[in-house]
Amino acid sequence: MALRSKRYNKDAESSSQDAFGLTEAIKKLKTYSSVKFDQTVELVMHLGIDPKQADQMLRGAISLPNGIGKSKKVIAFCEDGDAEAAKAAGAMEAGCDELIAKVEGGWMDFDVAIASPKVMGKAGKLGRILGPQGKMPSPKNGTVTMDVITAVKEFAAGKVEYRNDAGGNVHAVMGKLSFDEAKLLENLDFFISLISKAKPMSVKGTYIKGVHISATMSPSVKLDVVS
Repeated sequence: MALRSKRYNKDAESSSQDAFGLTEAIKKLKTYSSVKFDQTVELVMHLGIDPKQADQMLRGAISLPNGIGKSKKVIAFCEDGDAEAAKAAGAMEAGCDELIAKVEGGWMDFDVAIASPKVMGKAGKLGRILGPQGKMPSPKNGTVTMDVITAVKEFAAGKVEYRNDAGGNVHAVMGKLSFDEAKLLENLDFFISLISKAKPMSVKGTYIKGVHISATMSPSVKLDVVS
């Protein structure tokens, strides 16, 4: 069992099992002890889906109303003629054969990989490397697209990717703890509404079973969200 810090244990003692409305939950989260860095706020939604059923899997990417307070390292697998434009849009590396070889060689210092359909035939072999890390480009989350330049701009600016895990949970970054309450509230409400509307037709019973928010070094706060 991992050891918790005195600061964390103190916050945990003041935490509650009660469910809070969005505004109250944000206020509660901000009362926890501060640390020497700007913590990331994350949302976790436990859903009544069967991850083994293809038609119940949730995956996508969105731009939150107020961003997430962090830029991302983006690369672009594209035709060499588009490489400079991709770099100008925010890609740290762009191109085809040379970039694919670089990744094959073990270079992984990036967060998101964008790809043009025109080069996926070549980039597809990276699936065994990028797939396990969740970095393989896919049409489902908008990282395989004809408009590579726009995708690079959006993901470099912090576009949020989400997908359910094997337990039916969806995790997503909502911003920074330093965001004012109104910005965090808008981001949370936007994402929860998105997932609510994305309920698969085949799901029976309770869809949203639980929602929690937490900061990097804090206990979680339960949200009062009706399925």
